[in-house]
Amino acid sequence: MVIDDSKTIRRTAETLLKKEGCDVLTAVDGFEALAKISDQKPSIIFVDIMMPRLDGYQTCALIKNNPQFRATPVIMLSSKDGLFDKARGRIVGAEQYLTKPFTRDELLGAIHRHVSTV
Repeated sequence: MVIDDSKTIRRTAETLLKKEGCDVLTAVDGFEALAKISDQKPSIIFVDIMMPRLDGYQTCALIKNNPQFRATPVIMLSSKDGLFDKARGRIVGAEQYLTKPFTRDELLGAIHRHVSTV
């Protein structure tokens, strides 16, 4: 699943992942994502940090606080590359932090690192 308020980022990630044979869900914000996560149960979640209504940190914390999804890997996506941002991502339970613009290899690397069925 790719959660990002930027249509460009969602489409880019979706295209890259679909070319590799992945089924991809997208959401424009945390609220939409949370509804889809409970229905679809994605294997991995990429979430942008800076989003309206519910930011990536809040979204990640809500996912990780739900026992059903605690084990689902969450990868933070951000244009910020600061130590504080990465630490905050770890605090809310994110497994990894990718800086935008990400590459195909970074996305696939995160999937191979965190999802055993790929």
